[in-house]
Amino acid sequence: MVRRRVRTSAADAAGQGEVTAKTTHSMSEVFGKRANPRILVVTPEITYLPPGMGNMANRLTAKAGGLADVSASLVSALFEMGADVHVALPHYRRMFHIEVANLISDELRIYQSKLPHTRIHLAEDRAFYYRDEVYSNYSEDNPKIATAFQREVLNNIIPRVNPDLIHCNDWMTGLIPAAARRMNIPCLFTLHNIHTHELPLAVIEDRGIDAASFWKYLYFKYPPRSYEESRAGNVVDLLASGIFASHFINTVSPSFLREIVEGQHDFIPGHVRNEIASKVRAGCAVGILNSPDATFHPQTDSMIHARFSSSDFVAGKRANKLDFQAKTGLAANPDAPLFFWPSRLDPIQKGCQLLTHILHDVVSAYWDDGIQIAIVANGSYQKHFHDIVRAHDFYDRVCVCDFDDPLSHLGYAASDFTLVPSRFEPCGLPQMVSCLYGSLPVVHETGGLKDTVEHISVENSTGNGFVFRVFDAGGLRWAIDRAMDFHRLPAPVREAQTRRVMIESAGRFTHQVTARRYFDIYEEMLKRPLVREF
Repeated sequence: MVRRRVRTSAADAAGQGEVTAKTTHSMSEVFGKRANPRILVVTPEITYLPPGMGNMANRLTAKAGGLADVSASLVSALFEMGADVHVALPHYRRMFHIEVANLISDELRIYQSKLPHTRIHLAEDRAFYYRDEVYSNYSEDNPKIATAFQREVLNNIIPRVNPDLIHCNDWMTGLIPAAARRMNIPCLFTLHNIHTHELPLAVIEDRGIDAASFWKYLYFKYPPRSYEESRAGNVVDLLASGIFASHFINTVSPSFLREIVEGQHDFIPGHVRNEIASKVRAGCAVGILNSPDATFHPQTDSMIHARFSSSDFVAGKRANKLDFQAKTGLAANPDAPLFFWPSRLDPIQKGCQLLTHILHDVVSAYWDDGIQIAIVANGSYQKHFHDIVRAHDFYDRVCVCDFDDPLSHLGYAASDFTLVPSRFEPCGLPQMVSCLYGSLPVVHETGGLKDTVEHISVENSTGNGFVFRVFDAGGLRWAIDRAMDFHRLPAPVREAQTRRVMIESAGRFTHQVTARRYFDIYEEMLKRPLVREF
């Protein structure tokens, strides 16, 4: 795809390079003269909303991935600081467990009322009332859901909220930055994944979005000569439009942003890479790491057998390991080095094929050490692991289980090491979660893994895991060997390093740290005057 340039002025740029994080104590400190700007967060999914934000806040949960957690943490942090934050999301009635037909008349009137103080704005459309999941397996459904959502945001929610800044997330909100630019509202666009859909302008407008007023800021398949010429046949790329029209963008890790711009990933479409690179050159792009959901903490986790902290993790992890082994059929041995695989078994991204190549050799090499490998994940490669276990009678050394949330939590608490050998990783959360639970990650040096895991040095008391650089089976085997070297160290040495990692991670991988990084971008965007394009 090719595209004409829309002028990016210095007023759009939010400073050169990375925005530095700082401690935030009040809204006036965050936003300067604009002490309490109104911020509208537009997201297709969210894990939770803080009490007090609006009617039925505690019931609104719709999650497909990390976007839901990031949206929830950011909205909660803003709200707790007293920010005038609003959130727009689709009204997934079924997922929210709201059965309108069961409400009596008085309840229905309350439910349907638009309370003036509410900060939660539900986009209403039958397209998502009866959905069981955020995204559909049918390719035609997702664009319909996206256009219905954006139609309601543009036609009803933005006029009602009248925001000072809009924060959009992923391709399902990709049309909104163009409208925001036309309305002279600063807009941040966050890329959680590189996924998109293309739609003709005519289809977008036929679904109730009056794009004629902002079509010049959309990203078309080829440079449009006029509105009339492009309306029917020149398709709009929703993700590229969000990048192209927004005033500022961010990816969910600094390294992944650099890798995109440097062309390290062939799955990134060329036109998307070029648009991101343009934003980087203009100083309007940063990488901000996600953080694990607050439910992942060994001191408060209700899904694990024995809760623990950095001060008593040795006993806690031994108790959890025995419980995990009993639940999965592994040999009962609290001293066994346990490697845990928590990610979906996707050979395109997650690197599960690397483990199948070396699984027999690794288990055989460390048989006398009692090594165990636990896979709690679904995906196409599950069959290959089952075949290896069956062929070599590894049933008490290797377990392969379908994903189960409580069992996954227990796996982090029980294991000594967590395997995350992804080919690429926009951010990744398992490597952060594992550090919180004292399970040191084994990772490939890429994207968010590179930004969050440093190869451990016992001599210098630095690092938090085991990192291999070359993405192949030999690289993963090398990292597992280093993990086993660590496991063979004297217990006091090993325990001191694990305790250090847990303490450091508890202060580093938090929603508060992530939220402060977004606050910095908001501040930079709001303090600069915008240049009107019309």
